[in-house]
Amino acid sequence: MTTAVLHGAAAFALPERFRQLPRLAAFALLPWLMLLAVNHETPWVVLDLAEFAALLSLDALLRRRSAAAPWLGGAVALLLAGDALADTACAGPGHAVLAALVMACCVELPLAAVCVLLGREAIRG
Repeated sequence: MTTAVLHGAAAFALPERFRQLPRLAAFALLPWLMLLAVNHETPWVVLDLAEFAALLSLDALLRRRSAAAPWLGGAVALLLAGDALADTACAGPGHAVLAALVMACCVELPLAAVCVLLGREAIRG
């Protein structure tokens, strides 16, 4: 990790390998989407398809260094945070809640933070 100086203050800069994360996360969703579709979990399939499309769109905007990248980064983060909230709120008792919390804390919320930071860096870089 490095810090960059922007307008006299140190700003956090993500490592270069993090730029591929939205694309990798989108393709990692595909097996999960198929599993949900087989089990007829239509609302979750729709939400995860929206996340898939948003992550791929963010990747495309980041590669073009588009001025829209920060907005989409925020939208993707909102989708992921909403998914984490819905998963934990709708989980059954016991291990289901624990699994939802682990997914939220270890996957969805960190990915949301990275998407915001990537979007912010796209217009600076």
